[in-house]
Amino acid sequence: MVVGVSSLQAATVESMRLWAAPDHARLVFDLTAAANANVFSLENPSRLVIDLDESYLDTDVSTLPLDGSAIDEVRTGVRDGGGLRVVLELNRDISPRHFSLPPNDQYGHRLVVDLEYPGESAVENPIDPIEAMIRDQEILAQRANTQAQAQEQSPGQVVAEEILPPTVAPTTTAVQPAQPHPQRDIIIAVDAGHGGEDPGAIGPSGTREKDVVLEIARRLAAEVNGTRGFKAVLIRDGDYYLGLRQRTQLARDQKADFFVSIHADAFSSPRPQGSSVYALSQRGATSETAQWLADSENRSDLIGGVDGSLSLRDKDQVLRGVLLDLTMTATLNDSLSIGGQVLDQLGRINRLHKSRVEQAGFMVLKSPDIPSLLIEVGFISNPDEERRLRDPVHQRGLSTAIFNGLRDHFERNPPPASLLAWQRDNQRRPSGNEYRIQSGDTLSAIAVRHGVPVNQLKQANDINGDVIRVGQVLRIPRS
Repeated sequence: MVVGVSSLQAATVESMRLWAAPDHARLVFDLTAAANANVFSLENPSRLVIDLDESYLDTDVSTLPLDGSAIDEVRTGVRDGGGLRVVLELNRDISPRHFSLPPNDQYGHRLVVDLEYPGESAVENPIDPIEAMIRDQEILAQRANTQAQAQEQSPGQVVAEEILPPTVAPTTTAVQPAQPHPQRDIIIAVDAGHGGEDPGAIGPSGTREKDVVLEIARRLAAEVNGTRGFKAVLIRDGDYYLGLRQRTQLARDQKADFFVSIHADAFSSPRPQGSSVYALSQRGATSETAQWLADSENRSDLIGGVDGSLSLRDKDQVLRGVLLDLTMTATLNDSLSIGGQVLDQLGRINRLHKSRVEQAGFMVLKSPDIPSLLIEVGFISNPDEERRLRDPVHQRGLSTAIFNGLRDHFERNPPPASLLAWQRDNQRRPSGNEYRIQSGDTLSAIAVRHGVPVNQLKQANDINGDVIRVGQVLRIPRS
């Protein structure tokens, strides 16, 4: 029998994998070779049809986990004229998207079909847009009031280094009369790394990073939600994939005050162990290990089929300049400050891989308006640490340590309009060795006024850099 060229090039569907997320479902076809695909919708009843040219099915579609997805049933058959037809019976409106991926270190040829749900959020209980608008207006009013006071005190001079969220555009709206303090929650975006077809690192005993970090992220979110004045937003609350840019965008959409990404990475050697804390580096990694880890994490978007860059194309040129020149400095300083406190807490319950906050170019940290950290809770490639990372008691200890570090920072530096800021203003009165920052203040001026060196003032208040905020209470060390 003579076999035609088309038969030699035929692709076999070796497996199909499905992950359901709150705002989409992802169906992946694992193929022995590249195949042309035609994807289209049909109505009455609602269906999505996936035609694969010169392809054959060699897997059982009845094992696909359809619960929680938009798919009620999967049917397959041979298409007229040859090739494979897969029909998805749908239970809701979808917006389909598909693309092919070439082989990489983990997978062969793949066809990815995303079923996106219009109007749905990728996180549970998204913040009400009215609430978000009120928050923005409050910050805007505070900014206008601060600028007015500064002009009265020191016309033409730059005053306190108060960096406000760059998403708030200048406006001529008059300042509204004072309203009751909103006492809002401080919002912590908790991101469990990897997910779905991206398992992350895999330990010697087969433990998958994506599973371990999701458990720790859920425990951390529970700690945050159990503390008055704080609210957690889980960026990923299931086994599904989210792109790196999407993770930071979700945090921004939720008006997060802080973004923390949880990982448990591996190294080429089984010897490294211990926890590490990373902040973004604007000039490169601070160590060879940091660079290696950043490269491995940033490659995860290639697994998911998207690139890992953060686009600012939707921002005008002036705003881009503000994001890069001002806010990145402020958020990076906050990240380093919080990172130091988290690292100190982690060191009390686990060995530290590095004794200081490392800096590297992780894409997931490149949200210029949100302070952020990436925490490696341990090296899953180390057999002993892999075992501990599976232990619920150790997971709880890690989540508690992370939250303790975050809480310590925000109790000292509560965001405007937050419950903690209200408690500070109404319950904590500055004593003789404390000073509340006013418009026009600088660290150097405060230090001179109280007769202490600037370095001692920074050290006493865990300040990195020169960024201070109006209303912040400083401890004045004894000279």
